[in-house]
Amino acid sequence: MNRVYLDNAASTPMDPRVLETMTLVSTECYANASSMHSEGARAKEILEDSRERMASVLNCNPEEVFFTSGGSEANNWALKGFAFGNRRKGNHIIISGIEHDCVLNSCDWLQDQGFNTTMLPVDESGITDPEALRKAIRPETILVSVMHVNNELGTIQPVNEIGHITREANIAFHVDACQSFGKIPIDTKAIQADMISVNAHKIYGQKGTGALYIKNGTIIEPLLHGGGHERGLRSTTENIPSIAGFSRAAELCNESLKEEQLRIGQLCLKLISRLSEEYDNVYFNGSQEYRVPGLINFAFSGQEGQAMRLLLMLDDEHISVSTGSACSSNHPDSGGSHVLKAIGRDPVEARGAIRISIGRFNTENDIDQFCDALSLIMKKLNQF
Repeated sequence: MNRVYLDNAASTPMDPRVLETMTLVSTECYANASSMHSEGARAKEILEDSRERMASVLNCNPEEVFFTSGGSEANNWALKGFAFGNRRKGNHIIISGIEHDCVLNSCDWLQDQGFNTTMLPVDESGITDPEALRKAIRPETILVSVMHVNNELGTIQPVNEIGHITREANIAFHVDACQSFGKIPIDTKAIQADMISVNAHKIYGQKGTGALYIKNGTIIEPLLHGGGHERGLRSTTENIPSIAGFSRAAELCNESLKEEQLRIGQLCLKLISRLSEEYDNVYFNGSQEYRVPGLINFAFSGQEGQAMRLLLMLDDEHISVSTGSACSSNHPDSGGSHVLKAIGRDPVEARGAIRISIGRFNTENDIDQFCDALSLIMKKLNQF
């Protein structure tokens, strides 16, 4: 039996067209982009071409795109780099209560360095109230960081409205778009963000590759010092094959965005319909109206304690799902999902959800195979 992979929010399979680009570049362009010889010039050409392609997708200038090792580095750099680059202006940062661990942990670290953080609440759907942000702004506030799409719930945050508020208040705005990039439109001009983090392995590219959009004029300190790469802001020899693959992956997502939204949305509706019809005790976490296509977070009332067992039994049936963020699974003693707690779930419920994330290579047969396997497993679990 073929495996069914339904954990695309954690990481996606690499698209063969991306692999083809990376293989070609790896074979023909092995030089350092900082070298002065012909091979180095060719590497530099591919690097800057990739930057232009990424800028086209993001609707920004090429010089505003800085390549990183992934979304976590981009988020760390946005928060820490901006905080230290602007500490004379203030020391207050505002984030939402459902941010990725790398944002939460960066803010914890910054608090040890003398900065203060306000965490905005979200409603029961997992959406941040822009008016709560407006009330939280202080004279010393220098940065707001709110993710575009939550990685556990799939809820879409009102980043355009938040961007308008931060612009009025003359405060910088950072958006973690790692879970939205390639799935819904991202326009730096519409969002009015000063920094946006994206990565490759959520859009069928290579792991270990990402980018940070930094609006021209934004003051930010580098995290990495060395050879002055990325215009002196991010030293490290550029990974040209992965960067070329990243830009190719971004273009492919952009080209088929509307079609994939519709197709994946239909698969998602089919799954929700089957779950709702077959289980009286199923409930869904997060907004069902304002969410990215393909990400479903659900649980069975009274059986939340079986979630991990359910995941492992599905794995035995050749089906891959998750109980939440893959990064959070590195902290088994955390007491459950901070995202689910933020929307009002109790500690048991916060440990008991299943996350399904549908991607480019999933089909209706995958949804049927998952639902059929789940039905058999639930009958077994209900025997005890």
